[in-house]
Amino acid sequence: MSDLFTLPAFVAYLGLGILYFVAFVVTYIWITPQREMALIREGNLSAAISLGGAAIGFVQPLASAIAHSVSLTDLAIWGLVAWVVQLLTHLVLRLMIHDLRGRIEADVRSVALFVAVVAACVGTINAAAMTY
Repeated sequence: MSDLFTLPAFVAYLGLGILYFVAFVVTYIWITPQREMALIREGNLSAAISLGGAAIGFVQPLASAIAHSVSLTDLAIWGLVAWVVQLLTHLVLRLMIHDLRGRIEADVRSVALFVAVVAACVGTINAAAMTY
């Protein structure tokens, strides 16, 4: 039973990580002009790909922050950094890709895959930068 002394910290870090993940996905869905969940329910693979890429791009640095943080406050701060970087990535992609909303809604998978890959790549760089 002495091995379980870190269980409260595990639960706290896991809980904050899940809370951040859910809050990020809700925020991402809120800031994008297309309605991802409705599109996904209708079978639009592009919406699922682009949302999934953003989620992965956020979770990678969040996981790095969880692994390297020294406290819940430290995790909270670096989690917010990951959040902001991923939202800025989406905003840059919206500027780069003409009519991103229309292309996602039209289920143009090449565009969705590009958006997802860029989000995941930026997330990977962000995660590596958090190895302080």
